[in-house]
Amino acid sequence: MRQWIALSLLCMSALLLPVSASAACDSPIKFGALTWESGQFISGVLKYIVEDGYGCTIEEVPGAGPALDTALSQNDIQVIGEQWIGRSPIMEQAIEQNKVAVIGDTLKGGATQGWYVPRYVLEENPGLRRYQDLPKYAELFKDPEDPNKSRFMNCPSGWTCEIFNTRLLKTTGLDSIFNNAHPGTGAALDAEIASAFEQHKPLLFYYWQPTGLMAKYDFAALEFPAHKDACWQDLLLADGTMDCVSGFPVSPLGIAVSTLFIETNPELVDVFEKVQFTSDELNGAILEMSESKRSGDEQALVFLRENPNVWQGWLTDEAAVNLAAKLGLDSAGAMTADAATSRLDPSARSSSFPLWSLETPLNNALASVVQNYGGVFRTISTMALTYLLLPIEQLLTAIPPWLIIAFVTVLGWFGVRKIWFALACGAGLFLIGAFGLWGALIDTLALLIVSVLVTIVMGIPIGIAMSSSQLLRKVVTPVLDVMQTMPSFVYLIPVLMLFGIGKVPALFATIIYALPPLIRLTMLGITQVNHEMVEAGRSFGSTHMQLLIWIKLPQALPSIMAGVNQAVMMSLSMVVLASMIGAPGLGEDVLQSIQTLNIGQGLQAGTAIVIVAIIIDRITQAFGQGKRARQKTIQAGKRPIG
Repeated sequence: MRQWIALSLLCMSALLLPVSASAACDSPIKFGALTWESGQFISGVLKYIVEDGYGCTIEEVPGAGPALDTALSQNDIQVIGEQWIGRSPIMEQAIEQNKVAVIGDTLKGGATQGWYVPRYVLEENPGLRRYQDLPKYAELFKDPEDPNKSRFMNCPSGWTCEIFNTRLLKTTGLDSIFNNAHPGTGAALDAEIASAFEQHKPLLFYYWQPTGLMAKYDFAALEFPAHKDACWQDLLLADGTMDCVSGFPVSPLGIAVSTLFIETNPELVDVFEKVQFTSDELNGAILEMSESKRSGDEQALVFLRENPNVWQGWLTDEAAVNLAAKLGLDSAGAMTADAATSRLDPSARSSSFPLWSLETPLNNALASVVQNYGGVFRTISTMALTYLLLPIEQLLTAIPPWLIIAFVTVLGWFGVRKIWFALACGAGLFLIGAFGLWGALIDTLALLIVSVLVTIVMGIPIGIAMSSSQLLRKVVTPVLDVMQTMPSFVYLIPVLMLFGIGKVPALFATIIYALPPLIRLTMLGITQVNHEMVEAGRSFGSTHMQLLIWIKLPQALPSIMAGVNQAVMMSLSMVVLASMIGAPGLGEDVLQSIQTLNIGQGLQAGTAIVIVAIIIDRITQAFGQGKRARQKTIQAGKRPIG
């Protein structure tokens, strides 16, 4: 009997202990891991409040904006720390269905947005004040990829702001003067803006606040008419029909939570409704976070420690005391002696290693190069566009699609000598056109052709030189190792700052990525040429150049062509990454489908890339065979079926 009583008491204590330890929540609270600075900072503040003020367990779930919105509507996550009201169709639908609510007013006065130019542009051009003035000053914003038009820097494809900016360009009539440029990612847009400011160049772009970049640089907004809600709602639709112009609304910022969270955590909901920052507090925190290289959680910790008077009014007295204790603050808000050893203090992390970092010197060096030599790199960019990319693109555009399909079909037959493969090549290209992706295919092919040509011109001579010089091999091989193993995303950062957004940085990043295998295989093919054949050539009095042209290169051709094949395939693999820095093509559709969760669009664009990859791979492999293997392929193709 006593055993049963003891067991009952043990069960009751097990049930009661979690309630007393975590009165504000009964289960872990999942936060959406936001990717932009203000969202990371606000989420960090909320997480510290929930975990250390109210004793709840928290988890963080990564994902893109639409994915997190969908997860919140299904209660797979419970909190999104920053939500722009009226900007997400998924969120609006979830609110209508009473699955989600946006509570609180986290930014006093709301978030603003608009079309901006650097302040010095307005100072140097006093007549430029409104969007109606842009046609008179269009020459300032020339598009390097299309000198006949100017350029407006839009949001990345798939963002809601990309839709209404595109509509505004049309309804204002500016689409006939300005090209609608898409940077691919928010980071690419920031890099283009920063590069323009560092070089004191004019730039017309869309931006918003709160952001650290707006606190760092002096933006000047162009004037628009007053906001008209009916017009604005139509501008949010890609297929809207109203021909109207509206100013930008001031968007309230709130905290998005699931309806089930509201029902089960009323105490936390009360806190979230009180959370509010001024624009100076939020912009300043974001800028400090960026310049100090802190994470959102680390900046939130700094803010909470330095501004107890801000957050103490949001919490209950008990929760405020709990949070202050965790932060290492006394009742007056002053730092206690043991704060430096607090588990929350990032500086308190012990390490057996000295703190060395190349990050700041490299960033400063890149900024210095952009400031002092940015004009030189932009000249190189213009030359590459004018004499390489644009002519190839214009040529491919001028050729009728049926002629390109016929040419590839014939080329496929000559390469593989199988009629079914040739017909499959033609059918594959026709399918890409039927998907409505022919224009994107032309953009991708133009970038691919130029990058492969430049790679061949650079790679084969370097491989030849390395084959005949042991010293050169020792010097260049480690460089190739770095180029081949470095994550391809890293190539995008410096070329973006130096050459700007668009096709040229994508070209140089692709060349860097595709060059190592061609150099290695060229060198390998030449060094493996039969030594007896080389000696026979020398015995007949051949010079070094004659040996190279008539003996080494023909014998190494299969290996060199294998390098060309690898260069082509690696160049093609960069098309999606290239779209992240504004290069148009098939990768842009893939990136947009990811950002909008458009499965159909992603599958179509992905299928198109697969078709192109298979066609190019099989044809280049066939033409890269040795003479005897090539003859066998031709003879096999001539055999009668059956």
